[in-house]
Amino acid sequence: MKFAAALCSAAAIALGCAALGVTAWRGLEQPWVALAFAAVIAVGEAVRVELPGHEPDGRAPTSAPVGAAGALGYALLGVVGGRDTSHGVLQVVAVVIVAVLVGSAPRAARGPSLDLGHALRGVLAVGFAATCFQPLVHSGALAHWAGDGPYYALCLLAVTLLTGLCDAVLGAVFAAGRTGRPVGPLLRGQLRARVGIAPAIGATGAVIALAVAVAGLWALPVFCLPLLLTQFSFRRYASVRATNRQTIASLARSTEVAGYTPHGHARRVAELSCAVGRELGLTDPELTVLEYAALMHDIGQLSLVDPVASGATEPLDPEVQRRIALLGAAVVRQTGVAREVAVVVERQADPFREQPLTARIVRAVNAYEDMVAGKASVEGSLRAVERLRLGSAQDYEPRVVEALSRVVARGAPG
Repeated sequence: MKFAAALCSAAAIALGCAALGVTAWRGLEQPWVALAFAAVIAVGEAVRVELPGHEPDGRAPTSAPVGAAGALGYALLGVVGGRDTSHGVLQVVAVVIVAVLVGSAPRAARGPSLDLGHALRGVLAVGFAATCFQPLVHSGALAHWAGDGPYYALCLLAVTLLTGLCDAVLGAVFAAGRTGRPVGPLLRGQLRARVGIAPAIGATGAVIALAVAVAGLWALPVFCLPLLLTQFSFRRYASVRATNRQTIASLARSTEVAGYTPHGHARRVAELSCAVGRELGLTDPELTVLEYAALMHDIGQLSLVDPVASGATEPLDPEVQRRIALLGAAVVRQTGVAREVAVVVERQADPFREQPLTARIVRAVNAYEDMVAGKASVEGSLRAVERLRLGSAQDYEPRVVEALSRVVARGAPG
C-alpha cells in the first residue's frame, strides 16, 4: 500500500503542477468567477476547524465545509447567470490549490498547519469531480442528455456521490500507506466518517452550482453564509469537547501524581486501546468512549490505602479489583461524560465474556501495559502478547488479543 500511496501522491503533484503551469500560461478564463470562488475556498480554509473524534487512521480530523463546498461548486459549474462557463479541469484545480494556500497562510504563520496527505487527496478529489463534469458540459453532451431540468440536478448529485466515494478510497489508501493497515477496514472507517457532514457538503456544492447558474455570483454568499455560521458554531462545540477531554486526561493523571500508577500509564493505555479499537472496526463514538474509559480505568485505585506495586491490578484479589472498578465508575459518573464510559470502567473486573467489547479492549491493553511497564522491546512485547494468548481462554477476548498483536507488530499505536 505504500507504493499505491506514493503513486497517488505523485499523481496529485503532477496534476497540481500541470494545472498551475497551464493556467499561468493561458491566463484565467472568466477571472471574476474564478476569484469569487477562490475567495469562498480561502475563507473556508482559514476557518478550518479540528473536529472532536478520530480519523480511521488515528489522526485528529479537521473540516473546512465552506471551502470544500466552494471547491466542489466550482468543479460542477457549467453556467453563470445564464451564460456558459469557459474554464476547464486544470483551471479548477489551479484555483483550488492557490485558494487553499492563501487560506492556510494565517494558520501557517502560527505553526505547521497544512497536512500534505490531506492536501494531495483534495487535489485528486477536486480533479476527479471536474474531470467527471467539465468535459460533459463543454462538449454539449450533458445538455443533450439531461437538458436543464431535474435530470441536470441529478447528474450533479451523482458526481458529488462519486467524488465522495473517490475521496474515501484515497483517504484509505493514504492511511494504509502511513500505518501499514489493510485498506478494507480503513475504507469502511472512511465511509462511516463521511455519513455526517460529507453529504451536506456535497449537496451544498451542487446547490451552489445550480444557484450560480441561475442567479449569478450573488448566490455564492447567500448559500455559503449559513454553512459558515454553522462552522463557527461547531468550532465552539469542538472547543468544549477538547476542554472536556483535557479535564478527563488531567483527572486520569491524578493516580500518577499520587504514586499509584507509573507515569504516562493512562495515556499509553488510551492510545493503544484506540489503535486496537480501530483495528477491530469500532465507530467514532465507540472510540471516544474507549479513549475516555482507558484514560480513567485506574481512577478507583485512589481508594486503596497503599499503592499496588507498579500499579498492576491484574494480580490483585478479584474482590479488590471489583471494588476498584466500582469506585472508579462512581468517580467517572461525576465527570459528566457519557454513561457508557462509566460502564466500561465498572465492568473491568467482570469475566470478559460478560463485558462489552470496549471493556475487553481496555482489560487486555491494560494487562499488556502492566507486563511491558511502558518500555516495550520486541522481545518483551512478543512475550507479553504470548502471555495474553495463553490467558485468552478465561481472561481475555481472543479477537482483542490478536488485534493487539497486529498493532504491536506494526511497532506503534494506530
